[in-house]
Amino acid sequence: MFVKICGVTSEEDALLAIGMGADALGFNFVPGSSRQVRPAVARDIARRLPGGVLTVGIFKDELRETVVDVVHQAGLQAAQLHGRESTNDSSWIAERVPYLIKAFTAGDSAIDDLEHYGAKAVLVDAPEPGSGEVFYWSMLDGRERGRPLILAGGLTPANVGQAVNVVRPWGVDVASGVEMSPGVKDPVKVREFIVAAREAWADLESADEEFDPNAPRPYDWRDE
Repeated sequence: MFVKICGVTSEEDALLAIGMGADALGFNFVPGSSRQVRPAVARDIARRLPGGVLTVGIFKDELRETVVDVVHQAGLQAAQLHGRESTNDSSWIAERVPYLIKAFTAGDSAIDDLEHYGAKAVLVDAPEPGSGEVFYWSMLDGRERGRPLILAGGLTPANVGQAVNVVRPWGVDVASGVEMSPGVKDPVKVREFIVAAREAWADLESADEEFDPNAPRPYDWRDE
């Protein structure tokens, strides 16, 4: 189970999340966000992280050249596009960064064109991204399954286990659900979230009558 802790703003929180077992960290470059960081800050944090951690820059309706420049300036390994980026801009970015995640809100018809975005993974969020609100997981109807699915939107230590059981995503993404305040992570919540997500996935794998051995399995992003 791939776990991404998003909205990281400090080295302390970054090392905390990795120490608790997170696979990826998200750095928010969206203007006006309470979790926005400067590329130089993200670079300083990323260079102190151990190997094997996927570092992701979060962008929303940003110029494609800016996305690529910031990813490289900050020394990150991935970009996550969280706006209404076109398939042309998204695929252009995908050719110039190591790993691309394309985010959609639940129920967005644009996900029908998923294969044209050039993304290696798809993230599905609540209709109001960053609000901390949970959406009806039944809104996921299979259209998002063309790529590894990362589930976001109002996840917390209390509900991530249920979300994993219902949706069976490749990974989960959380920001506000493990915070004391915007951009400040709560060590207890981070640990509880990761443990709950991994335990739920382990339970799925051990339930032979429910587990499909032919279904897409979690994989290591480093194999790409």
